[in-house]
Amino acid sequence: MVCLGNICRSPMADGILRKKIQDRGLDMKVDSAGTAAYHVGEAPDRRMRRTGIDNNVPIDDLRARQFVVQDFDRFDVIFAMDKSNYNNILSLARDEDDVQKVKMMLNESNPGQNLEVPDPYYGGDEGFQNVYNMLDIAVDAFLERVNG
Repeated sequence: MVCLGNICRSPMADGILRKKIQDRGLDMKVDSAGTAAYHVGEAPDRRMRRTGIDNNVPIDDLRARQFVVQDFDRFDVIFAMDKSNYNNILSLARDEDDVQKVKMMLNESNPGQNLEVPDPYYGGDEGFQNVYNMLDIAVDAFLERVNG
C-alpha cells in the first residue's frame, strides 16, 4: 500500500487489509510505504488514527517508511493510492516484472477506471472517513478476487 507520505491513505489501507486477513484466517504479508520521505518514522496522522479507532481498525502501531526498490522483491502486489504515486513507484521499477506488480488500489472495486483515493490531509475530518469507506470496499474486492 503506497501513498505520498505514508501517514493517511496507505496506513489505513494497510490496517484494513491486515484486519480482514486476520478475521478470515488468511496468510498474507501486508505493509505500507510512502514515495516521499517526509514522515519516515512517524505514526499515522492523528485524524486517520481516530478514523481507524472509530471503524475498529487501529493503526496506531504503524510507522511511516519510504518505498524502496527492494519492495518489488518483497511483495507480489503493490497498490498505489493515486496516479502520481503510481508513476513514482514505476520510476523505480527495474523490469517488466516489477511494473506488472504495481496496481491502482481503487481498480479493485472499480475495474479499469484508474480512480484515485483522495488525499484527506488538507481537508476536513469527513475526508478521512470517506477514504476509509473507499479502501474498505476496495480491500473486500481484492480479497474476493484472490481468495474467492
